[in-house]
Amino acid sequence: MALIPLDIPPGMRSMGTDLECAGRWTDCNLVRWREGSLRPVFGWRPRVDSAFTSIPRAMHTWEDNSSDRHIVGGAYDSLTHINQLGVVSDITPAGLSAGSESAGVNTGFGGGFFGVGYYGVERPDTGIYGEATTWALDNFGQYLVGCSSWDGKLYEWELDTLSAATEITGAPTGCGSLVVTEERFLFALAADSNPRLVKWCDREDLSTWDPTAENEAGDFELQTSGQIMAGVRSKGQTLIVTDTDAHTATYQGPPFVYGFERVGTSCGLISRKAICAVGDSVFWMGTKEFYHFTGTDVLVLQCDVWDHVFGDINGPQSSKAWAVANAQESEIWFFYPSEDSNEVNSYAFYNYKEGHWGAGRLDRTCGVDRGVYEHPMWAGVDMNLFEHEVGINYDGATIYAESGPISLGSGDNVFSVNKMYPDEISVGDVSATFKTRFYPNGEEREYGPYTMSAPVDVRFTGRQIRMRIEGVSLSDWRVGINRLDAHQRGVR
Repeated sequence: MALIPLDIPPGMRSMGTDLECAGRWTDCNLVRWREGSLRPVFGWRPRVDSAFTSIPRAMHTWEDNSSDRHIVGGAYDSLTHINQLGVVSDITPAGLSAGSESAGVNTGFGGGFFGVGYYGVERPDTGIYGEATTWALDNFGQYLVGCSSWDGKLYEWELDTLSAATEITGAPTGCGSLVVTEERFLFALAADSNPRLVKWCDREDLSTWDPTAENEAGDFELQTSGQIMAGVRSKGQTLIVTDTDAHTATYQGPPFVYGFERVGTSCGLISRKAICAVGDSVFWMGTKEFYHFTGTDVLVLQCDVWDHVFGDINGPQSSKAWAVANAQESEIWFFYPSEDSNEVNSYAFYNYKEGHWGAGRLDRTCGVDRGVYEHPMWAGVDMNLFEHEVGINYDGATIYAESGPISLGSGDNVFSVNKMYPDEISVGDVSATFKTRFYPNGEEREYGPYTMSAPVDVRFTGRQIRMRIEGVSLSDWRVGINRLDAHQRGVR
């Protein structure tokens, strides 16, 4: 008897050909790995049904000075507040200019990027798409500040659920985004309809934007060919990412107040919300790569699911892509619409502690990590609000992981397999299915699914196999290194 261990490294790899992914997990859904073992992600439960009236594209949570907790979600046409008891209030600013729930072809005057083409000449239909409208949301002290990417005004909301958010007096207009710095300045990004301009108010004073010798208000135009997409607080600095490069803003004090430095090139952001910070790092999704800002440099993030993501993303709707940290699991989740969908329905996550990737299907449009609330809060396409990483409910989704080809022996001989010795924390929580071939790209035969026992009687023959593990029990199962009882044989 020769026991062959199915020792598959953690993480998913979907790159190149079958044999280039040999011995790895190549497809999965709602699973993760920790210290080598395969397990399901925790599930979700409803927090507030029908929380929003339109699909939200941004979310922010914070705690005020009275220890009351707040959730605000921004949609293309509205701003919604949810208190800690689940009571929903409409705080949409009066006169908000509604944008677009989805991206659309924008080929007329004003379409595309600043400085491209000729004044007064309509652009040809070259695939330039307008953005789906998003919000930049943050808290300035205990109050909310926000900016719709379409409307362009800066708003403040002072915690009164009977009153709407109001425009900040004297603040710039025509903005694309905003961020509050660690030093308590509000940055207006792409301000005054200038896609490269950063303007900031006086320290802790939202009403003072005109710089004088007596205040610290100011502005700076980035030296870039791109347009500013988003800003994120990082340790000791603020990172500003355009659609082509990345810059840091570091507080220096008067007279210049902030110093700006380009820290990365050819590392543009795919959408305004596809970026998040965790610890000292910032991660984001570009048009063809993922990136990691270490605090000093921007690095391309090695991606084992490149084909799975960038080979199946709906490019015209990529402005809906977004990112969120799941720090308790050391993960960054990137959500995006797949090629066959106009709405967000897919994800890939990166475990920055162990350095591996996972992927799957889940229709979430925005969210925040745990911290203010005990569990991460993510919003669905159905406009409901969910608590994640809690319980074992998956709304009927299939939880599985499937491997690439695994050679039996050296791969030169035919083996017959008649038993499997499972390695589970509780035998019977998952099933196993095997797919066999006699040579690469040959006819594939499927056997199973087999219900786990100790051992499992199986019967199949081949030179290489693929294994699919599927959760059949709503439990927090574990799978380690299964082994096959295989015997070399001839083939007629």
